[in-house]
Amino acid sequence: MLLSNFTGIFATLSTPWDALVPIIAAIVGIALGAVLMPIFYRIIKNKKLNDANEQANKIMQDAITQSKNLHKEEVLAAKEEILRLKTDFDKEVKERRSEMQRNEQRLAQREDNLSKKEDMLDKKIENVDSMKENVKAKEKQIDDIKAQIVEEKDNLVAEIERVAGLTKDEAKNMLVSQYIDDAKKDAVKYVREIESNAKEEADRRAKEIVTSAIQRCAVDHASEVTVSVVNLPNDDMKGRIIGREGRNIRALENATGIDLIIDDTPEAVVLSGFDPIRREVARLTLEKLIQDGRIHPARIEEMVEKVRKDLEAQIKEAGENATYEAGVFGIHGDLVKILGRLKYRTSYGQNVLKHSLEVSALAGQLAAELGADVNICKRAGLLHDIGKAVDHEVEGTHISIGVDLAKKYKESNAVIHCIAAHHNDIEPTTIEAIIIQIADAISGSRPGARRESLDNYIKRLEKLESIANSYNGVEKSFAIQAGREVRIIVKPEVVDDNATVFMAKEIAKQIESEMEYPGQIKVNVIREMRSVEYAK
Repeated sequence: MLLSNFTGIFATLSTPWDALVPIIAAIVGIALGAVLMPIFYRIIKNKKLNDANEQANKIMQDAITQSKNLHKEEVLAAKEEILRLKTDFDKEVKERRSEMQRNEQRLAQREDNLSKKEDMLDKKIENVDSMKENVKAKEKQIDDIKAQIVEEKDNLVAEIERVAGLTKDEAKNMLVSQYIDDAKKDAVKYVREIESNAKEEADRRAKEIVTSAIQRCAVDHASEVTVSVVNLPNDDMKGRIIGREGRNIRALENATGIDLIIDDTPEAVVLSGFDPIRREVARLTLEKLIQDGRIHPARIEEMVEKVRKDLEAQIKEAGENATYEAGVFGIHGDLVKILGRLKYRTSYGQNVLKHSLEVSALAGQLAAELGADVNICKRAGLLHDIGKAVDHEVEGTHISIGVDLAKKYKESNAVIHCIAAHHNDIEPTTIEAIIIQIADAISGSRPGARRESLDNYIKRLEKLESIANSYNGVEKSFAIQAGREVRIIVKPEVVDDNATVFMAKEIAKQIESEMEYPGQIKVNVIREMRSVEYAK
């Protein structure tokens, strides 16, 4: 701009120097430009630098402000998390204290129960001691009376011997030798007459004789299985089942009511309890927990509840299947559920539900053969042991409990009488009740139905053969049919046909008096006469 101004000024001049003025002006302008340009550049640069510094400071202030805001938010979040953790911790502490208080209450209750039982036991011991003293006093009186009777008897025998002129042994031998053969013959003849008359009786009398003769087969069994064993994949699992400070095992015992026995048995845990349903719940729960791998109190309670619901459904299904299989319908729904519980009940090793189905089938067949009411027999046979499903929960025998259940669910009087009389607790007054006794005895006493130890089984067979071999004239004897029959072969030259009948009766009486056995034992005396000659 300065250069253009100088050019304009010199352009107005008309002197000879006018030609040099533009050149000089240009040179001056270039010089001034060379001097002023760096100054202007530095001024512009400084201005841009100041603007950049101001912008950087602004950005820095914004960053500091944002950082402070973020720091405050993180502090607030951390405080909220700490407050939440503290709340959870206080809640857990409160729950544990409540659990400890409940455990203390249970322990106090158990101590009270133990104290009561100890008091009852002390009273029973005192009663037993007093009874022992009374028994001793009565025994002394009996001994005195016996001594007096013996003395009087000796005096009487001495007087009789003096009058008769014979000693007691001589008179006894004379009487025995005179009457023993006649007594045997009369006894055999009397037995044969009774059997002949029994076979010739009318159809009604024959039915009663047959059913009465088989009644003695009924035997009450009370052996129960009270433990279950759960196999473990390894011994380390025992520690997980016990849990820290035993909390897992306590939770499982409290939830199921079953005692867990964890001892040195390798890879096994024993569940002990009298209630078969609770024991089954505990067994299934423990197996599922082992498979799942998550074992802690909350999971245990959840699994117990799930298993209990599943088992209730299975029990109901088992009862419905049993009624369908037996062909018995119209039973109350609650009674069907109770019937299904028998699936987990055993008697002397025999499953009670299967036993009830067998009794129902056998009773129906016997009723059809004897002309009795088939429907009543099948129904009573299925329900005759219904009391065993809850006999560990209700006071009384399984018969009285079964009668109460049948009355509660409106069963007929005929069925109730069969249940009440099937173990002769009351006298059976109907042929259906006697048939239930027979069917119950057959199901319980058939070979393989109920568990019996091998040693007892062998001893029973040996005892049968030893009793038979003790009689004069027996050549050999065999206990067969799993001890349900003893076959005796006699010497024909020593024992005649009449004596075989007498021997069979005597052996049967001795077996009844000296042995204990389920069902009945058939005594079969065999006499075979062979005459052999040779034609020469």
